[in-house]
Amino acid sequence: MSLLKLLIFHPILMLSAFIGTADGYYQYILSECVYSTSDYSDMVFLSSISFNKVVEAQFNSTVGEFVGYTKDGVRQAERWNKDPSMLQQWRAQKDTYCHHNAEIYQSAIADKKVPPEVKLSSVTQASGRHPAMLMCSAYNFYPHQIQVSWMRDGKVVKSDVTSTEEMPNGDWYYQIHSHLEYTPKSGEKISCAVDHAGLTKPIIIDWDPSLPESERNKIAIGASGLVLGIIIAAAGLIYYKKKSTGRILVPS
Repeated sequence: MSLLKLLIFHPILMLSAFIGTADGYYQYILSECVYSTSDYSDMVFLSSISFNKVVEAQFNSTVGEFVGYTKDGVRQAERWNKDPSMLQQWRAQKDTYCHHNAEIYQSAIADKKVPPEVKLSSVTQASGRHPAMLMCSAYNFYPHQIQVSWMRDGKVVKSDVTSTEEMPNGDWYYQIHSHLEYTPKSGEKISCAVDHAGLTKPIIIDWDPSLPESERNKIAIGASGLVLGIIIAAAGLIYYKKKSTGRILVPS
């Protein structure tokens, strides 16, 4: 099964029966609910009984009974499968345990959606056959499924595109970065489109080939400093001329 959602409640069903011997033998039970559809139609309940890291027997809700994998596990599975009341309790776990907890998980976590923050910028590439590179970044989104694509004059660009995987921030949110190598052409329109479950419609940002805001700010600050310097110099010159008026220079 691909793209499985694995729901494991260790604190609830990590039923460990530790055998406190000097040799460190121990037995434990791990119960899992595995599904890949939102309606839980393919839900499977698994409960594995292990001894010293070796799975001896397992209950699978699809099979409906215990299956042994070791000599001792086969003997135990045969004994458990002869108990109708015990099998009935284990078969009910898919509904009473898995469905119940999956609904809680879905409403508390999986159904939450946070739209991404998108930024489009120009970056310097170390090498490549194209003179320019753009980077489209999406930040702080949840869940991790997201689609980032490039468009040139309204048509999807698939070549010269490299993207990272969705990277977790460590705080439930994710980020992703996509790069486009291209050769600038006059009049063309390059855009980055980001689609996510938290958006009502995709975010599309058009690349402005003019100077980025940071560069424009630097130029504005520099220009302001130049104007201020000219004003101060002019004021100093006027002051000097006024002081010099009416003063007779006597040769020494």
